Amino acid sequence: MDTGRRSVLAAIAGVFLCPLPSLAADASPALMLAGKYRPGLDLSAYWVSEKYDGVRGFWDGQRLWTRGGEPLSPPAWFTQGWPPTPMDGELWAGRGRFEEVSGTVRQLQASDEAWRRIRFMVFDLPAHPGLFDERLAAYQTLVRQLDLPWVVAVPQEKITDHGTLQRRLKTDVQAGAEGLMLHRGDSPYRAVRGDDLVKLKPFDDAEARVLSYVPGKGRHAGRMGALWVETPDGQRFRLGTGFSDAQRKHPPSVGSWITYRYRGLHDSGLPRFASFLRERPDYRPPAR
Repeated sequence: MDTGRRSVLAAIAGVFLCPLPSLAADASPALMLAGKYRPGLDLSAYWVSEKYDGVRGFWDGQRLWTRGGEPLSPPAWFTQGWPPTPMDGELWAGRGRFEEVSGTVRQLQASDEAWRRIRFMVFDLPAHPGLFDERLAAYQTLVRQLDLPWVVAVPQEKITDHGTLQRRLKTDVQAGAEGLMLHRGDSPYRAVRGDDLVKLKPFDDAEARVLSYVPGKGRHAGRMGALWVETPDGQRFRLGTGFSDAQRKHPPSVGSWITYRYRGLHDSGLPRFASFLRERPDYRPPAR
């Protein structure tokens, strides 16, 4: 794509084309983070979309990064012609294929075939000065002008009552989706966690760091039986369910971060019915 068309695409998005500094090796992009859905939110103020089970991707106008600030190395054709406009999205290969996506995007030289199965699902424009109602229209136009089958504008819809929202959640989850995202239409793009962007899932989840392994017994003898993990706020607990046989044979490495699901908290603050969900190599704990 020539320089003229790149400028047109940026203008369509309605952004100020200020040069963005390169991320430092230990820095993470300043992205909007999702809070948790709670009953009582004014649904009329929100747009609703699927929560994609992929890897968060940030295009800074020159390069693609993970949420944790790791540079990605897709084939040149994947980002060829992308505009200097920063784009926030999800690298996604379809429902239930997180492990495939995570493995592909973290390889320095992943095959073209693997990347051909990945889509960049664009859901926001971080440098756009408008509210989300305006950014939504802008990213839809931008993606349409790009006209690349692997760059997709995330569809959004309005749902105004909680019953309809819960039915949409149930239908999507039964079809393999991870959950729903609710994005407040009158919100600017702010790199904070709050009610401007909220996630709705059929279960809670959180992150923890692997401290050590507990040897398995019985049919798990000779393999990992459980993990001792620590949450970002320093709480420690044993995590022993949710693992496949392959994961017990080759468990997450000590020091790595994982995501677990749970159902509420004990009075002590520890999670109830915690179960391993996935590894999280892109996670960076908040500063304490």
